[in-house]
Order: sequence, then structure tokens, then C-alpha cells
Amino acid sequence: MVRGTTIAALLLTAALLTGCGGPPADPGPGGKNTPVTPSASPTVPASRLASAEATPLDRIARMSVEEKVGQLFMPVLYGAHADTAHKENTAQFGVPTPAEAIRKYRLGGAILFPWSGNVHGVAQLVRLTNGMQRAAGDIPLLIGVDQENGRVSRLGSIVTKLPEAKTIGASGDTRWARAVARVTGAELRALGINLDFAPVADVNVNPRNPVIGPRAYGSNPKKVAKMVGAAVDGFHDAGVAATAKHFPGHGDTTVDSHTGLPVIKHSKSQWARLDAPPFQAAIDRKVDAIMSAHVVMPKLDRSGDPATLSKPILTGLLRERLGFTGVVFTDSLQMQGVRQKYGDGEVAVRAILAGADVLLMPPNFAKAHAAVLAAVKSGRISAKRLDQSVARVLRLKETRGLFTAEPADAAKAAKIIKSREHLKVAKANR
Repeated sequence: MVRGTTIAALLLTAALLTGCGGPPADPGPGGKNTPVTPSASPTVPASRLASAEATPLDRIARMSVEEKVGQLFMPVLYGAHADTAHKENTAQFGVPTPAEAIRKYRLGGAILFPWSGNVHGVAQLVRLTNGMQRAAGDIPLLIGVDQENGRVSRLGSIVTKLPEAKTIGASGDTRWARAVARVTGAELRALGINLDFAPVADVNVNPRNPVIGPRAYGSNPKKVAKMVGAAVDGFHDAGVAATAKHFPGHGDTTVDSHTGLPVIKHSKSQWARLDAPPFQAAIDRKVDAIMSAHVVMPKLDRSGDPATLSKPILTGLLRERLGFTGVVFTDSLQMQGVRQKYGDGEVAVRAILAGADVLLMPPNFAKAHAAVLAAVKSGRISAKRLDQSVARVLRLKETRGLFTAEPADAAKAAKIIKSREHLKVAKANR
């Protein structure tokens, strides 16, 4: 027994890592991806550089159960600076600052929002993300944001105003889709953000859809698939992790899963024809992550549970049928679509058992964390299952070069964001 990890689990993890590929973080000359290798740096902590030389398997062997469980969470951290106290942090984590929360729970990630006080300006955001990364220590933090452009643009006027997916899809120009994603990713990376919850891979086949609409590239599955694949390439060009969402498809709903639980009655053949192609295209492009949807598809799973809590959907369809080996994020666990049937602690456990790897925005962090930790210690979530998710998360961080990434630089970011080149891409095809 190695700190809560069985030899069998480690061997399984090693097998998993052979299939968890994806292009390395930094595109080399001519757009080709080149491996990221550790090198001496005065600004990257020596302990992190040393960790970069280890494999995910080695890291897992050294981690405690508590450290592993921390990697499964991406909560909201409140405030404009990593070391500034905020009452919401105390309420959620029992400590006042983002940095203390990261250290206390060994968090795997954090998601940024304007409403949580995270987003005010370029220099402020760079200080925040750098401070969060310092607090993370040896294992870097996934810092994510919903920057789809258009209706869902969490960074607002700080970054280049780029067209929404509907506009790009209507142009039919996959080169534009790739360029917009590349610009988005380059600006995020300059700010110290390493993961975008984009592109939207839903096919908006229902014109009455209240939550997707112009966030999707269109209503034709084949055309949407081409756009999604191009966007994933664009994010990878910029060295930023991409997340296709919302699996198994949120395009044919009349209910907003933020406020209710949508039911989609697509048959298996309809799903394969209408919903699956963009996700398959993303997987073919080695997309880093896929986000689940809080929707019920009774023809895919008779339990009545939303996809986020469905093993037949997240494991059966996504992993076994489509062949996805990357990280599965839940959609926000604050949304009513996933909270109607089970308590906030049980939802977190069931999501992991269904096949999710990272729990996004639990509404009661302490309750969710305690429930997952208890489930691991009782064996309800096996050591093998825990190590599978931790291996995927660590592999993503390694693939995107986070172990050797330099801190963000506010002066450089100011030159990159809203540059002439980026503004030109924003205005293309208009």
C-alpha cells in the first residue's frame, strides 16, 4: 500500500496514461506541437520544476487521499487578489483568502467570474492568477473561465470583443473559427488562465431553446462538427485547454438547466445523428476536456438522472463508445437541473461514480468535499476510480505545460490583448 494507492490502481493508471494524449501545450515552428521539457527558471518554483520531471504515475504514488480528492474540485474563489480576505471564502472554505483555500484543500482548479470579484482589469487579473498558482505549490492549478465570446463572455471589456459562435457558424469559415479560438486562447494565456470552457458543441436544433441559441455554431450537425473541431485546434494553437460542452447535447431543450431539469426524448439513433458528431469531432482533435449537461435523456438512460449523474452516458457513451480519454467536468453543480433529486453531498459522489473527474462549482463546498472524501475512505469510490480521475487531471496539466509555465506578465499581456492582429481577426468576415 502506497499512501492509499494500491499497486493494482497504479498499474491501471499507467495503462490509462498511454491513451490520454493530446498535443503538447506549446505550438512550435510552423504550428507543429513540440514537447514541453523542464528547464531552470528563476520564476517557476524549484519544487514545481522537480515535479515536472515526474510522471503522473509518480505523482499519484506520492499523494495522500486528501491531496487526490482536492484535485477533483474546481470551486469559485472570491475576491480580486489571492491574499485578500472575503467573507464568502470563509463561509465556503473556513479560511478567508483564495490562497488559503487552495492550500487547505490542495485544490485542483478554480473558475473565475466577475460576480465573485475576480475580474477587474488586466494587471489585477494577472496578480490574481499568479497568486493562485503560487499557493498551489508543486501541482499547478487549472484556472478556468467561461469565455465563449458573445453572450457568455466572463472577461467582458478586458479582452478583445470577438464574434459569437452563431455568427462564425453562419460564415461557414472554419479558418475563422480556428482563428477566433486562437485569439481567445492567447489572451487567456497572457492573463494566466489556462483552460476555457469552450467551444459549445451543442447543435441548436430547437429554435425555442432558452439557454443555447446563439452560443451554438448552428443547427446542422455536420457543419457544427467542423466548427467545433477547428475551434479545438485554435485553442491548442494558443496552448490553452479546450472544453467541449454540454454532453450528450443541450441543443433540443425548451427548459434552462440553470432553473429546471430538461428532458430530451431523442432515440439512440437520433442522438448519434444529431448530437454526437460535434463531440466526436472534438475528441478526434484531442480535446482536453468535455463538460456534462444537466439534461435527462430517457432513451439513453432510463434512471431519470441527468447526464451529469449517469454512468451509462458519461462512461458508456462518452468513454466507451466515443473513446474519450480526457477530463470530464460537470457543469456547475449550483444549477437546479442537477440538484432536484439528491443533496449537494450526494450529487458530488454520484457524479464521480458516473464518470466525472472534476466537480465544478459545488454550491456547498464543505459538504461536497466531505462527502467525496468519506466515499473514498469507505470504499464507495474505490482507490482505482479515484486514481483514474487524478491521472486524467494531472495528464491535462502536463499536456498543457503547466508544470513549467512561467507566471503571467501584465506588461506582456497588455501588448497581446486587443492587439491590431486580434482586432483584425474579430472583424474578419463582417
